[in-house]
Amino acid sequence: MNRSPWIFRVSLLAIVALLMAAIWLLLRQLGMPASLSPGALSDWLAQQGAFGPLFLMLMMILAVVVGPIPTLPISAASGLVYGVVGGTAIAVAGALAGSLIAFYLARVLGREAVQRKLDNNPVFSAQGSQRFLFIAVVLTRLIPLFSFALISYAAGVTAIHLWRYTLATALGMLPMTFVFAGLGQGFELNPVVTVVAAITILVVMSALPLYLGRRPHSRLAAWLELNRRE
Repeated sequence: MNRSPWIFRVSLLAIVALLMAAIWLLLRQLGMPASLSPGALSDWLAQQGAFGPLFLMLMMILAVVVGPIPTLPISAASGLVYGVVGGTAIAVAGALAGSLIAFYLARVLGREAVQRKLDNNPVFSAQGSQRFLFIAVVLTRLIPLFSFALISYAAGVTAIHLWRYTLATALGMLPMTFVFAGLGQGFELNPVVTVVAAITILVVMSALPLYLGRRPHSRLAAWLELNRRE
């Protein structure tokens, strides 16, 4: 048995775990408030001067990779401190960096095993539909109800290419990040609208594979390139 790949995977997992622990300890030592309300976070970030944007990005990375911090208050706080445009840019950059770490971690640790078992699956095989996966990532990023971290890890074991995942993540998260950065301290989710939107996306994402399975030669299947082998 070749131990080199396993040594690399365990080492990567240990490095990421230590890095996340170091970020958490650093932020706590610097006085990151236990209350993660936009007001408390914005007051603390404003006191950090030029390092504020860096600390905000570190919070976003920690929130995405590990998940102890919700991302929405951070987005709102970024808008309060750095303005809508600047706050959105910083929050998106941090969340994207965290999502790439989670994506790569899942790809290294689980992609090979999943591909071996599901080599003929249009989502997980090496020839998986890139368009379908791109659309799926964009849609799930649009709704805050879906776990940002879970989507990042799940995408890592699919066939989606890194550049498509990066673009889909950026496009999908940009609208809601902009909205929450703009709303700032007064941000709140409309639970009815959010749940309805999430359920709609879940229904579509569940029904679509069934439809495509019954109509493998439909125009939609052709457009999604489900039958094309690269």
